[in-house]
Amino acid sequence: SPITSELYASAYVGLSEVQLEDGTAYWNELRPKEQGRYVVVQLQTDGTTHDITPPGFNARTRVHEYGGGSYLVDKGTVYFSNYSDQRLYRQKLGSSPEALTPLVDVRYADGVIDHQSNRIVSVREDHTVKGEAVNTIVSVDLASGGPGEVLVSGNNFYSSPRISPDGRQLAYLTWNHPNMPWDGTELWVSTFDADGKPVNSQRVAGGLKESVYQPEWSPDNRLYFVSDRTGWWNIYRSNNGRAEAICPLEAEFGGPQWVLRQSHYGFASPRQIICIYTMKGGTHLARLDTVTGRLEEILTPYSGGARQIRDIAVGPDHAVFVGGSPTEAESIVQTDLRTPKLTVLRRSRNVTVDNRYLSIPRHVEFQTTNGLTAHSFYYPAKNPDYSAPASEKPPLIAICHGGPTGQTSTALRYSIQYWTSRGIAVLDVDYRGSTGYGRPYRERLNGQWGVVDVDDCVNGARHLIQNGEVDRNRVAIEGGSAGGYTTMCALTFRDFFKAGASYFGISDLETFVKDTHKFESRYLDRLVGPYPEKKDLYRERSAINYVERVSCPMILFQGLEDKIVPPDQSEKFYKVLRDKGLPTAYIAYEGEQHGFRKSENIKRSIEAELYFYGKVFDFEPADQIESVHIDNIEATKRTPIMQEAR
Repeated sequence: SPITSELYASAYVGLSEVQLEDGTAYWNELRPKEQGRYVVVQLQTDGTTHDITPPGFNARTRVHEYGGGSYLVDKGTVYFSNYSDQRLYRQKLGSSPEALTPLVDVRYADGVIDHQSNRIVSVREDHTVKGEAVNTIVSVDLASGGPGEVLVSGNNFYSSPRISPDGRQLAYLTWNHPNMPWDGTELWVSTFDADGKPVNSQRVAGGLKESVYQPEWSPDNRLYFVSDRTGWWNIYRSNNGRAEAICPLEAEFGGPQWVLRQSHYGFASPRQIICIYTMKGGTHLARLDTVTGRLEEILTPYSGGARQIRDIAVGPDHAVFVGGSPTEAESIVQTDLRTPKLTVLRRSRNVTVDNRYLSIPRHVEFQTTNGLTAHSFYYPAKNPDYSAPASEKPPLIAICHGGPTGQTSTALRYSIQYWTSRGIAVLDVDYRGSTGYGRPYRERLNGQWGVVDVDDCVNGARHLIQNGEVDRNRVAIEGGSAGGYTTMCALTFRDFFKAGASYFGISDLETFVKDTHKFESRYLDRLVGPYPEKKDLYRERSAINYVERVSCPMILFQGLEDKIVPPDQSEKFYKVLRDKGLPTAYIAYEGEQHGFRKSENIKRSIEAELYFYGKVFDFEPADQIESVHIDNIEATKRTPIMQEAR
């Protein structure tokens, strides 16, 4: 296959946090070749790009651990959080960064400039306190710097501080344990007094069962926001404290706020919004008239079924976004709002592969437990240079995404094409609990994590087997983080999959809920139940307590600096599998956290997974790859799985 592990691991940059400032586009690049460094990049007037963040700096914040909102640009100056010390820096274009905040255990994110008071207003996460970190909204004086003056406090979490164009008002989101931002948030608006303090605060929208997302001020000083009060994230306008729906639709104009400063819409003018929405698994780009509510789709190669658009920034003349399709990896794309002209500003991958080798996903709805429907994308095995014997069906890998509150992407992913071009089909499952299909679908996982997600992965794979598309004896499951938990549960509590791969997965819910960081520390209250009241249920849903039920091979991958899912979650599971005599392998990486960022480790992981499947499913990979130490590998020769697979 031309889709090599080197191509997958090294020849890409991650693209995020698109911004427009005076018509100039900026974005943040994750560069695996630079040890996972994040670099703010500017588009030059001649169409070339210029790195703003100099070597030695890394524009990445650790607020909520997942970050987001790590930089902003204002009047030719970039303000960013630096990863190694989490200080806020100011960098005038062409100059070196200078620290604005002191060297203390405090993190900043999602900032905006308050021109009237010459300060930056941002979310701050204070880790100098005993116990749980304290989140507030603070202001940092641009003349004197300092740790910041607290403007808003008292709740567990804050995000999205946004100052009105006239400089008089501050809007922000806030929420408390046990809610996650997709469960329930509140949108508040305050007025600045003569000293720049927020006063006369009023709740505009939101509550315990309403998720509000992305508040934005229009150019004519009106407050807009996204709410899922109808069961779908739609765009609203605040009118004298009343929420007006602009375009009621069974579609999602928002998403789960895992990272800060995500953007689904922006203003081209007071009357025209350019927005992204998801419907039936496809992402669309559209114009929304704020007066008539008319929604007009903007046709691009990145919109429609099985397409992907995210992180949009909008100006009067053009919009810039991250877009991808099944045949094109994600790119920074600029669209002219007056003509059909599209310009690719930056590709995540400069290497292209002949489309004949690419497997195009098919949206598959299938029946699952209780007569309900679940969603997935099926990628058939495909390589024009080879054809399988007529009597042989391909192996299958069912992929369960992380989150679990999230959804899969249909943009070109070489992590999937690596498998399909080697004769292995892939089913990418948007199990119940995924976003993009409305709040009721999202809430079907509540109280049922480790049950309905597993059911959907099993039933999705079974659907393909019953249709005669894949080999029932060579069906594997893999996932990372929450998807790793689903993988472990599937192998433990169901006798269906024949092998599995977990990337930094959760095996012990009790340990996870005690050890994890603040942002997710009460996440499981809804997914499983309140702890310790539901302690017995946590133990029932923890695969580590029932490892003796696992009867198939498994490989585990882990970053040793992971603060979200600590290494012992994988290590304990591996040791029990090893001691039980099952074929198993464990690969851990120094310096890696939650999600691998170094190209050599990304490459090693996918090769190791292929090597592992080759050994347990009895095939020889064509690739020259480094061997993996597999404990108890001789046991495969005695298992029914291997006898059937032969």
